[in-house]
Amino acid sequence: MKTRTRFAPSPTGFMHIGGVRTALYAYLIARQNNGSFILRIEDTDQERFVEGATEVIYSTLKDLGLNWDEGPDIGGNYGPYIQSERKANYLTYAKKLIEEEKAYYCLCSEERLTIMKSRAEKEGIPYKYDKHCLNLSESEEKELLEIIENNKPHVIRFKMPKEGKTVFEDIVYGKIEVENKELEDLIMIKSDGMPTYNFANIIDDHEMEITHVIRGNEYVSSTPKYVLMYQALNFPIPEFIHLPIIKETVDSDKKLSKRNQAATVDSLKTRGYLNSAIINTLALTGWCPKENREIFSLEELINVFDVNGIGKGNAIFDIDKLNWFNNYYLKQMDKEAFVSFVKPFLASAYDLSNHDDEWINKLISIYQEQISYGLEIINFTSLFFNKEIIIDKDCSEFLNSDESIANTLSIFKTEIESIKEWNVESITNAINNTKEKSNANGKLLFMPIRIKISGQMHGPELPETIFLLGKELVLDRLN
Repeated sequence: MKTRTRFAPSPTGFMHIGGVRTALYAYLIARQNNGSFILRIEDTDQERFVEGATEVIYSTLKDLGLNWDEGPDIGGNYGPYIQSERKANYLTYAKKLIEEEKAYYCLCSEERLTIMKSRAEKEGIPYKYDKHCLNLSESEEKELLEIIENNKPHVIRFKMPKEGKTVFEDIVYGKIEVENKELEDLIMIKSDGMPTYNFANIIDDHEMEITHVIRGNEYVSSTPKYVLMYQALNFPIPEFIHLPIIKETVDSDKKLSKRNQAATVDSLKTRGYLNSAIINTLALTGWCPKENREIFSLEELINVFDVNGIGKGNAIFDIDKLNWFNNYYLKQMDKEAFVSFVKPFLASAYDLSNHDDEWINKLISIYQEQISYGLEIINFTSLFFNKEIIIDKDCSEFLNSDESIANTLSIFKTEIESIKEWNVESITNAINNTKEKSNANGKLLFMPIRIKISGQMHGPELPETIFLLGKELVLDRLN
């Protein structure tokens, strides 16, 4: 059977990196098996629908190179690919289950269910629907009949078996079994006539011939319920691949929140992270390659990705690792591409109108080895745009750590004052002359100069930094 995977996000806002990782793994599994990768929009929860979110899904996936073979925008043989457009399908299957006494109508009010939930909470036991509508009184049956005939709000529930066990295999977590008596009768069709996620994705996956269901491990506990519905409908059961949850930190049990600045692809792109770095980091968030390497292009991932490398433990979206990857990819850019990428970030913070393109391009390019993400250029270059600099405690202590430093700085100031033609070569000569006249070497030569003119102990090439600062500003700071 041809491999068919799907990514089925809800249009509720920006793309969370957990969802994008799911899309990436589904894409890789499809591509490495010469299969199809399907995009489906699950919009059955109309209350959470966000205008424009579907377009965000399209643009984010395309931007990252995760192109789909079938979907709402390009069609396919298994459409429509938007759940709200498949509404009639779900009701047909639900009514079939009712006819076979595998499901039933439920008219319990929200008030009754709320009371039951409160009672369970007080007693310290898990809430579970009590199957009340399976055993209706004569008057309740008449009421239910009237509700159905007049199309008044009601729900349809799946009837879970009371005895036995449900067993399924997950590629990551292995064999999982659950006592059926622990399972609640799930709602399949809500009071607004829309299907629940639990029911709709089963019908859609079957009708779209999905062979592998890839999703977060928060759905592991629900999967036995899905398996029973697959069986009740006589559907073949797909392969399940549940992915480890992405946590906030190593020491936290909290799932990465959307409020975290690293939680959405949009926020990462806004901060200046490259697609290649995002993909590389996401691939290794919960998956470990067989070979001892970390840098992979998307095409290389298609060849090396192996579901057996997916871990069972929770994963961390490591921002330090992302910075490392992004720095690596930024350093691979040619100078022109790097400057073009970073320049908008610089322009967003500083007025560049007083500087020509040559100066701006040179300023950006000297930080290519250091920069980890686009927005970081703002902090790195503040010393070129702010007249005053702050010399912190560590820098101050270093300047006072050796009696010779004051003499070295005095000699260097005299050398700078004597420069007639301001260029990198003349500045380099001034540094070399200072070395000879002061007998200072290494960090006792370069670090005092850098601290006085930039407020930093480390940075890009010193002559180029001094040149870009300009003679007047350098002398002001030396004074």
